[in-house]
Amino acid sequence: MPGRIFLTRPVAEIAGILGIPAPENEDQPRRNIQPGQEIWAIAAGPTLRRMRWGMLPVGRTNARGRPVMETIVNARSETVFDKSAFADVGRCVVPADGWYEWTGKARRKTAWSIRAKNGAPLWFAAISDLWRAPDGREMWQVATVTCPPNADVEAIHDRMGVLLDPADIGRWLDGEEAVARSLLNTLPEGRLMIEEAIGVDWSGA
Repeated sequence: MPGRIFLTRPVAEIAGILGIPAPENEDQPRRNIQPGQEIWAIAAGPTLRRMRWGMLPVGRTNARGRPVMETIVNARSETVFDKSAFADVGRCVVPADGWYEWTGKARRKTAWSIRAKNGAPLWFAAISDLWRAPDGREMWQVATVTCPPNADVEAIHDRMGVLLDPADIGRWLDGEEAVARSLLNTLPEGRLMIEEAIGVDWSGA
């Protein structure tokens, strides 16, 4: 969808692939990254920046005109450029080694790990915004963009993240809206490997 992601390779390796400076503080490998936690995202520049996974959308209201305060973790590719909730948001990319999905009934669910067959990082298209608290605190926040699944994923979920080719990262970050819209495609089938996720501590990252 993704609902949880993992990044076990060094962030410095991600920076090296992009040819940008590595962050000073390196994370330990993270096998269970959940919404509400900080993740690494690639912002315009490009530059690596920590962001909170989950957005409080600015300008979103309910039928009574009151602000909607639920956190958005994923934004649909079909509407991300059209909804008022996402007006004036920026674009970023979330690097990951893969993500998890679950199938089956409650208490008997099977967790699946999804990653690139060639072992390369995955680059999730995402949107970002700077949230300002009433006391003046600021926090960058991010939501990944989803699309219909390809044949690799459709048996386990009806959505998947929009995965960018590395050559298109700059176009997503800095391109005109028409260019960015053209990148919101489902990954061609045959590029992902899906295995049962075993030995993951689901209680934390």
